[in-house]
Amino acid sequence: MEQKKQIKRQWTGTVVSTKMQKTIVVQVDRTRIHPKYGKRIKVSKRYKVHSVLPDIKVGDKVIFIGCRPLSRDKRWRLVAKLS
Repeated sequence: MEQKKQIKRQWTGTVVSTKMQKTIVVQVDRTRIHPKYGKRIKVSKRYKVHSVLPDIKVGDKVIFIGCRPLSRDKRWRLVAKLS
């Protein structure tokens, strides 16, 4: 059997909370077009991301990817800090 290579989803977002141990909350903003009216709408979603870096602060831009489930809500792992 052939092994299919899994493509990891990668997101960029802003850190909005660092109050948990080894977990940060990252908000990803995107725009989408309303299906009926055609107006652009800002849509945001928050992800709980596993982080072992101690220097992450609220307001930092980060890159994270999908991984195996680490807890009930965490399915994402921090890759890099942008700023």
